[in-house]
Amino acid sequence: MKRKHLGLITMAVVLGLVFLLSGCATTGDLEKLQAQVNAVSQKADQALQEAQAAKAAAQSAKMDSARDAERISQAAAKADNAAARAEAAAKLAEDNAKKTEAIFQKSMKK
Repeated sequence: MKRKHLGLITMAVVLGLVFLLSGCATTGDLEKLQAQVNAVSQKADQALQEAQAAKAAAQSAKMDSARDAERISQAAAKADNAAARAEAAAKLAEDNAKKTEAIFQKSMKK
């Protein structure tokens, strides 16, 4: 029975040593891990800054686009007004040309 306990004690000691030797991280391992965590954190911060800059650029472009759309709308309204005035002037000129032609034809008959 003593022998059985001695075997269990030996087994427990061996398992304890394996656990202690294999499960510990060295200071160097922890420093490497910390360096990796810092690098990932820096990349995340940089990505966040780039995303914020892209968002700001998109907002600016959206505002520029809205201003441009308003200017285009105003220019289109001006063009429509100018076209209507030109059409009216062309009709007036055509009417005056017909009147002039009629007067000329009348004077030629005399």
